[in-house]
Amino acid sequence: MSVRTRSGTSTTATGVDTRLSWWALALPAAAFVALLLLMTGPGEARATGGDPTVGRLLEQVRQTLPL
Repeated sequence: MSVRTRSGTSTTATGVDTRLSWWALALPAAAFVALLLLMTGPGEARATGGDPTVGRLLEQVRQTLPL
């Protein structure tokens, strides 16, 4: 038993519409493209010569954790 709505789409007897909206597909696709562009961005990025304390801390953490 299906009920016709004003727009002509059929819904179940409980009134739940199972169709996806256009943005339900467009937003994940746009997010995927944005992340892909960030990953494949310019390769000219250089590390800054900042404070070496952070590097030493990260190296100590890496040596401490069993990998």
